[in-house]
Order: sequence, then structure tokens, then C-alpha cells
Amino acid sequence: MVNFTDEKHLLIDLKDGSFQAFERLYNMYSGKLYNFIMRLSSGNQYMAEEVVQSTFIRIWEVREKVDTNASFISFLCTIAKNLLMNMYQRQTVEYVYNEYLLKSSVDRDSQTEENIDLHFLNDYIDSLAEELPAQRKKVFILSKRQNYTNKEIAEMMGISESTVATQLSLAVKFMREQLMKHYDKVIALLIAFFVNEM
Repeated sequence: MVNFTDEKHLLIDLKDGSFQAFERLYNMYSGKLYNFIMRLSSGNQYMAEEVVQSTFIRIWEVREKVDTNASFISFLCTIAKNLLMNMYQRQTVEYVYNEYLLKSSVDRDSQTEENIDLHFLNDYIDSLAEELPAQRKKVFILSKRQNYTNKEIAEMMGISESTVATQLSLAVKFMREQLMKHYDKVIALLIAFFVNEM
């Protein structure tokens, strides 16, 4: 069982930006959170891994707002449940859109334009990855491009899972910041893909 006093000290350090505290909290709670999401998602391992990863990325992003007097595991579970619901909603939207494409006559030229838009967006993300430090870049590519789990990446690179999670969280944060700088361009590409035929 987690000692509340130790947890509180770690949360205080986390609020101050301590990577070590973040990694210790990840080690303490990622397994419990994974099992929690596995139950909610009826044993969907992919979703559980994605939600755990995204939850800790979110924790790092909002670390300054963490309540050191409240239950941290409850906070984690609340974030995780919301992320899981968002994933289900996104899957539903994608399913409806794919059904629309299957049932409608989409012209070959517009399909080509859509593929170009997605290709451009992927190329842009790849170019951002080139700006990351070497280890962070490798973690990002293995996770987001080659779909390895944090555990697999840790074993391949000879580092801890918590280090993988930390590096991935920093990579994603960098990507988000850069994408937001070019928000209008990115949104235009996404609109071209999703709305062109509707």
C-alpha cells in the first residue's frame, strides 16, 4: 500500500517540476491504472496502454495544479476515464465517416487530394520528430510510428519504462506546441480531409 506521506512529498516535488518524482509516481501507479482501464475497456490492451500513457502525459502537463492533499489515484482514474470516453467517441466518429465513404460515390480526384493532405500532415510530424533529441526521437518513432509498447521500447533501448514515458510525454508536448504554432495550416488540412466530400 502506498504511504500517503511519501505520496504527498512526491506530489510536492512533481509540482516543482521534478522528473524523478514523476517517474516514481509512474512506477507506483501505472500498473494499477492499467488494470483499472483493462476492466473498463473489457480487456482492451491497446486502449489500456494508450490511456495510461496519455494520462501520465496529462499529469505532467498539469503538474502545477495537482492537489497534494487529495487522492492522487482518484485524480488519475478521473483523467483516465475521460480519456477513454474520448477514445470511444473518436472511434465512433471514424466509424461513421468510414461508413459514409463506403456508401457514397467518392471521386478519384478528391480521394487523391485527401491522401496528399494526410501525407503532408504525416511528413510535417516526421519533420518535427527530426528536431527532437536523439533518445526522445527514437522513443517517439518506436511508439507512434512503429506501435511498440512502452515495455517493448524500454527493453529494446535498455532504459526504464518510466524513462520511456517521460521522453514520450516531452516529445508529444513539443509536437503539440509546434502544431499549435501552425494551427491554421493544420486545421485547414484536417478540414480538407474530413469535410471535402460531405
